[in-house]
Amino acid sequence: MNYSFKNDYAEGAHPKILEALSRTNLRQQAGYGLDDYSDEAKKLIQKRLRHHSEIHFVSGGTQANLTVIAALLRPHESIISAETGHIFTNEAGAIEATGHKIHAVATADGKLRPDDLQKVLDAHQNIPHQVKQKLVYISNSTEIGTIYSAGELQDLYRYCQAKKMYLFLDGARLGHALTAENNDLTLEIIAKNTDVFYLGGTKNGALIGEAIVINNEALREDFGYHLKLRGALLAKGRLLGIQFLELFRDDLYFELAKHANAQAMRIKEAFSQAGCHFLAETYTNQIFPILTQDQIEHLSLNYEFYIWKKLDDQHSAIRIITSWYTPEDIVNQFINEIKQLK
Repeated sequence: MNYSFKNDYAEGAHPKILEALSRTNLRQQAGYGLDDYSDEAKKLIQKRLRHHSEIHFVSGGTQANLTVIAALLRPHESIISAETGHIFTNEAGAIEATGHKIHAVATADGKLRPDDLQKVLDAHQNIPHQVKQKLVYISNSTEIGTIYSAGELQDLYRYCQAKKMYLFLDGARLGHALTAENNDLTLEIIAKNTDVFYLGGTKNGALIGEAIVINNEALREDFGYHLKLRGALLAKGRLLGIQFLELFRDDLYFELAKHANAQAMRIKEAFSQAGCHFLAETYTNQIFPILTQDQIEHLSLNYEFYIWKKLDDQHSAIRIITSWYTPEDIVNQFINEIKQLK
C-alpha cells in the first residue's frame, strides 16, 4: 500500500487520547457536554485564551461551520469568503442550504484583507434589494497553507467592527498555524480579534472533535438550541471533552502540530533543492510544489497525494500534507524519491 500524504486525519488518534477514553470508559458522567471532562477541558482552553469566552465541543469542521453561520445570520444576510474557503469549495452547499449566500473572493494567498471585503460591499448598495453582508469567514491556516499575521487579523477585525460584520475564523488547522515558524499570533490575540473561532482536533491528533469558541458575548444566547437543532449536541459529549482535555493538559495539541509542520518543512526543503517552485509560500503542514507530469507520475508510484491545480499542459501543483504522526523514516524515503526527480 502506498503511503498517503493526502490528508492529516488518515490515522486514528494519539495514544494518550485512546488511553484516556479507555481509562474513563466506565465512569458515569452527565450527558450533552455537562460532564466533568468537558468542563475541565473548557477551563484549560479558557486559561490559554485569557478571555471570558464560551466554548462548545462538536464532532467535525463542517458541522462547526454550519452551526455557527446558521446561528449568527438572519435570512437576508450573507457571508464573504476567500474563493478557496472550505465552506465554498468542500462542504456540499451546506451553508447555502441554510439560505445564506457566499460571496467568494479570489485571492492569491487564500487570505482576505479589508480591500477585498470593501469590493463586495461596494457591489451591494441596492438596499433592500440585495443581500446584506454580515459575516466574514476566514481560515487559519488557509486551504493553501498560508497563515494570518497578528497585524493582518487585527486590521481585518477592526474593519469588520466598523462595518458591523462578524469575523469567524475556521481553525481546523489552527494548531499548525500557531506553531508555524513565521507565526506571531496567539490564542489570546485571536480571542480578542474574532467574534467566533474554533480549535480543530480532528486534523491534529483527536479521533473527532472541534472546539467552538464564542468571544462575542452578544452571540452566545440560545447557541445551545442551534447545537441541538443541527444534531451537534452529543448525548455522550464526554467523548469530545476527554479528547480536548488530553490535547490541552500538557500542550500535546501544540506538540503534535509542531511535528506535522517540521516534517512538511523537511519535504519542502527537499523540493526546493530539487529546483521546484511552489504555488504558495507555506510554513505549516501543507505544501504545494509545482511539478511536471513525469515527476508526478514518478512520485505516484509509491505515494498518494492530490493534484491541487493544473497550471498548464505540463505542470501541476500537488498538495502534500503531513500529520501529527507522520514517521520520520517515511519522510526520509520520500525525500530520497524527490532527489531522483529529473
